[in-house]
Amino acid sequence: MITYLTRAAAAATLTLASLSVTAPAHAGGDAPVDLLTLPAAVATLPVAEEAQNDTYDRARFRHWNRGLNLTDSCNTRSEVLVSEAVEAPEIGANCSLTGGAWWSYYDETEVRSAPGLDIDHLVPLKEAWGSGAWEWTAERREAYANDQGSPVSLIAVTARSNRAKADKDPAQWMPPAASAQCRYATEWTATKLRWGLSVDPAEADTLQALAAECPGAIVDFEPAE
Repeated sequence: MITYLTRAAAAATLTLASLSVTAPAHAGGDAPVDLLTLPAAVATLPVAEEAQNDTYDRARFRHWNRGLNLTDSCNTRSEVLVSEAVEAPEIGANCSLTGGAWWSYYDETEVRSAPGLDIDHLVPLKEAWGSGAWEWTAERREAYANDQGSPVSLIAVTARSNRAKADKDPAQWMPPAASAQCRYATEWTATKLRWGLSVDPAEADTLQALAAECPGAIVDFEPAE
């Protein structure tokens, strides 16, 4: 995770007016990664009123599942905690985590106990539902709810910040730390583009305003299969 934070910070300092390229997602892989400046990426988001929110049920998004490694006892939540630790925890029986340290970028807080963290769906499940996931299959919703294919879909943050956010979009809630604003807008946009989700008009206006303040921030995303 330290490597990712460094990469994100470097991207935020770029001053390119516009960029759109395709590059390999992983060494030796052939899946494309799209790179856009934040203003260009926000401009590509489809705008639509949210739909079907009265039919939302969290149970429609099965999580946490067995994660990426099916041979261990760690579920998705535990795997995200291990991968995002800035100081590695000890992994015990049944994937119990002891020690370790994490950095909650929403509120610039160090956390030294895994139970003090929530794994936030960067774009909340209810927000995803109203933005297009209501049309998905159960399998695709499960893939979304456990998405470790992108380093920004699931984020370890303090429980208090995650619960303050709840299912709000950026028009309704932004991280309290000023240093988090550009990163959060970039990662929100990347997640919406990765999963082909729409934004509502107020959300679009907020993202456009944030993009104007972060013109060199780079959005990179690999469309979800």
